[in-house]
Amino acid sequence: MIKYSDIRLSRNVLRGIIVSTIAMFAGCSSTDFTSYVDPNIGSVATLLTTKNPTVHRPHSMVRVFPVTRPGLNDRYLSDKIFGFAFNMPAYRMGAVTELMPSQGKISFDRNTNAAVYDHDLEEVHPWFHQVLLEDHEITAMWTTTERAVWYRFKFNKKDSCNIILRSSGKASFKILDDNKVAGWEEFKDTKQYFYVEFSQPFAGSGTFLQDKTITTSKEQTGVSVGAWMDFNMEKDPLAVKIGISYISEDQAKENLYKETEGKSFEQIKADSYKIWAAAINKIKVEGGTERQKRIFYTCLYRTCERMVDISESGKYYSGYDHKIHETNGRPFYVDDWLWDTFRSLHPLGLLLDPEQQADMVQSYVDMYQQSGWMPGFPQFYGDFPAMTGFHSAALIWDTYNKGVRNFDVEKAYEGLKKNATQATMLPWRVGPMCALDTFYLENGWYPALREGDTETVSMVDGFEKRQAVALSMEHSFDDWCLAQLAKSLNKQDDYAYFLNRSENYRKVYNPATGFMSPRLADGNWVEPFDPQLSGGVGSRMYYTENNSFIWTFNVMHDIPGLISLMGGNDKFVNRLDELFNQPTKISKWQFMGQFPDATGLNGMFPAGNEPSFHVPYLYNYAGMPWKTQRRIREIMDMWFDDAPLGLAGDEDGGALCAWYVFSAMGFYPVTPGSDLYAIGSPFFSKISIGLPGGKAFTIKAQNCSKRNKYIQSAQLNGVKINRVWLRHSEIVNGGELDLVMAEHPNKQWGIDLAWYKKVIEAE
Repeated sequence: MIKYSDIRLSRNVLRGIIVSTIAMFAGCSSTDFTSYVDPNIGSVATLLTTKNPTVHRPHSMVRVFPVTRPGLNDRYLSDKIFGFAFNMPAYRMGAVTELMPSQGKISFDRNTNAAVYDHDLEEVHPWFHQVLLEDHEITAMWTTTERAVWYRFKFNKKDSCNIILRSSGKASFKILDDNKVAGWEEFKDTKQYFYVEFSQPFAGSGTFLQDKTITTSKEQTGVSVGAWMDFNMEKDPLAVKIGISYISEDQAKENLYKETEGKSFEQIKADSYKIWAAAINKIKVEGGTERQKRIFYTCLYRTCERMVDISESGKYYSGYDHKIHETNGRPFYVDDWLWDTFRSLHPLGLLLDPEQQADMVQSYVDMYQQSGWMPGFPQFYGDFPAMTGFHSAALIWDTYNKGVRNFDVEKAYEGLKKNATQATMLPWRVGPMCALDTFYLENGWYPALREGDTETVSMVDGFEKRQAVALSMEHSFDDWCLAQLAKSLNKQDDYAYFLNRSENYRKVYNPATGFMSPRLADGNWVEPFDPQLSGGVGSRMYYTENNSFIWTFNVMHDIPGLISLMGGNDKFVNRLDELFNQPTKISKWQFMGQFPDATGLNGMFPAGNEPSFHVPYLYNYAGMPWKTQRRIREIMDMWFDDAPLGLAGDEDGGALCAWYVFSAMGFYPVTPGSDLYAIGSPFFSKISIGLPGGKAFTIKAQNCSKRNKYIQSAQLNGVKINRVWLRHSEIVNGGELDLVMAEHPNKQWGIDLAWYKKVIEAE
């Protein structure tokens, strides 16, 4: 019998053991930063969606986690585990196929079979996870390769040891012999195939049906079906190895053998650790607090979860034409949410692994060729119609403009132009245009309705509404990106056309109120209009997830133009200050009920939602960078932590975490598609970014501390600079930025707006 008192450890003691173990793996290297990664950070949601403690390799097809209470958003707070994932094929969309061990009389009821677990007895890393299933007295542990997962279960008894495999959707299970099972489960009309091999023979096996009817049949197909097997344990532990494929069961078997044959569990675990160490240690920091390092490196881990490579032995299944394609030596990536990731996740990838970024862009191009549309939220089963804008334009132009051009840019441009001129702009819709889109092309703004008016266009989603102002603004930015790409490809007529369209954001700016505001089809402004509360849930009649206070600043491609609209630098800064200090007109609980995405509120600034990411850096563009330095530190200190409740909002597949990584390093890509990064206030006294070709870019912040957050002076490669921007080439060519920090702002540093004006005029 396991004595829990013998193994119960405090979290600090357990952390010390984990760090020591990692140091042994790394040859006692003091520069191994994987010890700071805690996948449980952010596993309790601020308000909406939580994070899973996911084990996987960077950008790998297989991602697994323990399945906790169904429907419970804050997974960390569940005291029971109900199963273990075969895989999560689509980010945040749950496990597809599960297994669960037990001891004693076998049960096919998920609730009966669930087991209590305790986080104080848990060890979790990106490459390995271990828990104690207390009700069954089973120690469960797992690690992964790119296309396979290896579970290992240590039972307390030698007989009556059981494993259940189960599905929630339509699935098929086939017991092949006395230690192998194969099958598939459908997800969004696409099959995930699996091949499972056990280290010991079955004492008994069979299948079960949705109504829990137990059979001795060796094959079962249906909805919510599964297979069972029990064991007389000849030796401990039981290994369960699972290969995954989107091509076939045979391919799943090949994936499993190819990646695990001849290796032990410990070897696979060690290989995964080394891969993660290489990824995490690309950025090395000195100084800062232990808390800041834990947040930073856990965020860096989160940025490696997407996109995922679904290539299998030189082939891949495409959900865009439902065919199997040859890779031609190039990986095929899916699983992206561009509304979230174009802002910071992909720009971070461009710095750390530009070759991989080129492969991701080419995957978008391939998806366009296979489906006829450039996707925005590509999944393994096809495009997921979500959010607003066609931000593939930002992804592709940002990649191309920063010198990463190993993709078919002409075909990419063809797809982007088709989306821009033929696809509907409506939120959460894909396909051809409707009458509202035609109106936009003719008039330059998306027509809004008054609150209470009946929707007249059947294509409009009943919950997401028109989001009319947000659409006008986001497409202005995407059109700017497309215009710049057209110019680079010498398509001058297209350049002029799309550049003109990029000015459309001006048509939803109401000079009488100073807010980006909804306009009716007749050109009049919607009245009455409250920039804080109008528009329903998430203000979705007019905006996306948030209100006009934050959306008014969502002009990333023409910041000088926005400043001019608001009356110049001083008035612009006053508006920013107002944003961060504006109280809610109604009780905060009522406000959050209307705006559940507006988490991490500083006034009307929501730290946890994507349209806010660039906003603290806008003070730089109005000649007051010390305000950016204060705001950035304030937001990061207040809304991020090294605990389960540690993220400011929804972590949309690396988007929020990439923002933190950039901001902690001291700079941020305010305008994806531009080669400029705005300087903020670094958290660490030294940051070294490993770049391709053995180069490095280093930021040194002398006197950096919680109090000393203001930049006094700066040198770039030994030359003094009085500007608050870095160029992409200045980073990727390697070099050093030296900052001197102090507790009071130097209001004479970083105010060289003439340098910025010269750069954007040259563009």
